[in-house]
Amino acid sequence: MNIRDIFDQKKLVFSFEVFPPKNTSPIKNIYKALNELVKLEPDFISVTYGAGGSTVNNKTTEISSLIKNIYGIESLAHLTCISSTREQISDITERLRLEDVENILALRGDDNGTSCGDFKYANELISYVKGNKNFNIIAACYPEGHIENRDVKLEIDNIERKIECGVTSFISQLFLDNNTYYEFLEEVYKRNIKTKIQAGIMPVINAKQMKRITELCGATIPLKFKKIMEMYENNPEALTQAGIAYATDQIIDLSSSRVDGIHLYTMNNPYVAKNISKNIGKIINSINEVQNV
Repeated sequence: MNIRDIFDQKKLVFSFEVFPPKNTSPIKNIYKALNELVKLEPDFISVTYGAGGSTVNNKTTEISSLIKNIYGIESLAHLTCISSTREQISDITERLRLEDVENILALRGDDNGTSCGDFKYANELISYVKGNKNFNIIAACYPEGHIENRDVKLEIDNIERKIECGVTSFISQLFLDNNTYYEFLEEVYKRNIKTKIQAGIMPVINAKQMKRITELCGATIPLKFKKIMEMYENNPEALTQAGIAYATDQIIDLSSSRVDGIHLYTMNNPYVAKNISKNIGKIINSINEVQNV
C-alpha cells in the first residue's frame, strides 16, 4: 500500500523506524527485533540507509522486503544521495521495485565534504527517482532548521521545493520540546502547506545517546529533560523508564494537538517500543475511531 493512502484512511498515523545491523553484527538481531515490533501493528516501518557501502544497502532492501512481503506491514526504504551516482540510485530503486517496496524516504545524507556523486541535495534525488520509477516519495523536515543552517524559514522553502518535486508527506527530525515543533508547524501553515507531516520522536534512554543527538542534529535539550538525565544518568533502569515516560508525554500532547502522525525512532529496541505503544494505544485508537465514524 502507498503510505499516502494510509494518511487518507487514518487521522493519526503511527509508525516505527529501524536500522540495519552494522557489518560486525549478525543480521538475525534485526529479525528478533522485528518479530516483536510487528506485533505492535504500526502503520508502517521505515528502514534506514546506513553508511558503509553496498552490503548495508542490500540489507536495507532485504529488510524492507521482509517487512512488506513476510510480515505484511508497509515498509519505507531510506535512500540517500550524497556520493551516489545516477547508476547506483537506479540499481537500488530497481531492486526495491522488484521487491514490491513502493515507498522511499529520500534524504541527502551526511556531507563529509568529499562528495563526488551526481546529487547534491535531496530535492535532486526526489526528482530523479520520481521521474524514473513509480514510487511514493517521503522526505525529511527539520523543525529547528537543519544543523548546517538553523533558519526555519529557509527550511520551509526547502519543504516547498520538495513538494514541487513530488513529495507526498514528511517525517520530522527528532525533537525534545513540543513547543518548538508547534512553532515550526505554525510557520508551515502560514505558507498554506497542507502536506502531511509526522512528528519524529526518539525515546532517549541513556546519556551517551543524548550527547550523540546533540552532535548529529542539534536538537534543543529542554531544562526539564536535562534534569531527568542528571538525576538518573547513573541508574540505567531508572533512566530507561524516565525516557519512556518523557516520550509518552510528548506523544500524548502531540496527539491531543491533532498532529498528522507519530514516527517512533525505536533504535531497534522492542522493549521501549512496546511500553510506549501500550501507554498510547488507546489514545491513538480513540482518535482513529472518530475518523472512521
